[in-house]
Amino acid sequence: MTVSVSSDRPADLSADLLLVPLPPDCPEDVLDALEHHFGSAARRAADDFEGNTGDALRVYADAEAGRVVLVGTGQPTADADVATENLRRAGAAGADDARQLKAATVGILLPGALGASSGGANLSEFSEAQALTEGFTLGAYRFVQYKTDDDTSPSIDLCVHQAEGTDRESIDRGARRGVHLAQATCTARDLVNLSPNDKTARAFADRIQASGEAHGYAVEVWDTERIRKEGFGGLLAVNLGSVEPPTFSVLQHRPENPKNERPIVLAGKGVVFDTGGLSLKDTKGSMDLMKSDMAGAASVVGAFEALADLDVPLHVIGLIPATDNRPGENAYVPGDVITMHSGATVEVLNTDAEGRLLLADALSYARRFDPELLVDMATLTGAQVVALGSEAAAVMTNETDGSAERLYAIQRAGERSGERVHPLPMYDEYRTHLDSTVADIKNVGGREAGCITAGKFLEHFVDFPWMHIDIAGPAFLSTAKPYRPVGGTGFGVRLLLSYLENYATTR
Repeated sequence: MTVSVSSDRPADLSADLLLVPLPPDCPEDVLDALEHHFGSAARRAADDFEGNTGDALRVYADAEAGRVVLVGTGQPTADADVATENLRRAGAAGADDARQLKAATVGILLPGALGASSGGANLSEFSEAQALTEGFTLGAYRFVQYKTDDDTSPSIDLCVHQAEGTDRESIDRGARRGVHLAQATCTARDLVNLSPNDKTARAFADRIQASGEAHGYAVEVWDTERIRKEGFGGLLAVNLGSVEPPTFSVLQHRPENPKNERPIVLAGKGVVFDTGGLSLKDTKGSMDLMKSDMAGAASVVGAFEALADLDVPLHVIGLIPATDNRPGENAYVPGDVITMHSGATVEVLNTDAEGRLLLADALSYARRFDPELLVDMATLTGAQVVALGSEAAAVMTNETDGSAERLYAIQRAGERSGERVHPLPMYDEYRTHLDSTVADIKNVGGREAGCITAGKFLEHFVDFPWMHIDIAGPAFLSTAKPYRPVGGTGFGVRLLLSYLENYATTR
């Protein structure tokens, strides 16, 4: 998807389709401007247009594009985060029409082009352009790799309108940033949506390497011999039931003169398919969705693409342990005691609590980098879905200096990006749920607080500032939400970028 900026009159923009954002109860001056540019048919349509967030109404108007889509920006609000989210959803609503019409070029007006405001929050031209192009690109996404009768629209070129008296460079930068963030998110979506038979650990690592080559970040992939030499007991145990070997991928984004003295580490759970192992899952609504169990790893890959494309001035390392979890071969069993990379012993009581074993090895390995902070992303527990559903991810952190600030910063990043997180407590009492009579720790607690006890298990393997984000609910949807399709959503990519860019500006 390419992006350009044009200062042509709105009606003269050369495009197959033109998106015009409008709020509810349009002021007369906005309606007059709409009629001036696009004729009386557009004015009459706007009189009946409710303008709610996500509304879209196609009009055949007096314009070069011929087809104008009015997209609703929702009720005015002074909250910049809400106003930005409303513009994302407006962009996504326009993408639906563009797809139906198979438009190859789409023009986008900013709210101020007709005298409307961006929801009352006085957003900058940069923010408006980013939100609309980001929402459009996310809304235009379709996964069609396996469709033999695919008749979807071609790749779309976006042209953002520059009104008189506005800053062309700011609009251009905002629009390009929006597309970069959305395309990185779509990379994560593609990885999650891949068929399991195309997504072995090795094939996944190959795709990560290809991404690194395309976007300019470094990737090193370990094979089984290296993983065994490093003592990754958790990853090796989970892999025992598979005929496919595991991999461990180390990603690195290292720009010149980074703002951080020590690296930030991102770790992603990479269970490419999860049957539950010998603790076998039910099929309907459970195992049949488990190609998504590497969504945490996919979000890390997407984040690295965005870090490189946007040249974020931070040194960031990514760690992705990958394997499937199957009941074949010499699969690990409940009752096994395994020795982890850290040297700690774990009593396995449920082989379906495998993601934490992979991640624990990655967290332990991260110590050698002496990180300023580690953030892990994982579809770790069904308990997260019970607690928060698909509207927000759960976030937990260890009680070190700055823990409250970390939680506040990641929540703010969630509000800015539209990928919300909600904190869960990490009281010491939850750790006792994992006490084992035969090992240092067991891999599951009881029925209570399953999302938290999984976080407490991971906490056992860190001695540096750390946040754990359980994305089990929002990572994969069975019902579409605004600009989030059925299947992989890419949740976490834009959250991480918002957090990391803010982290860089506060150094």
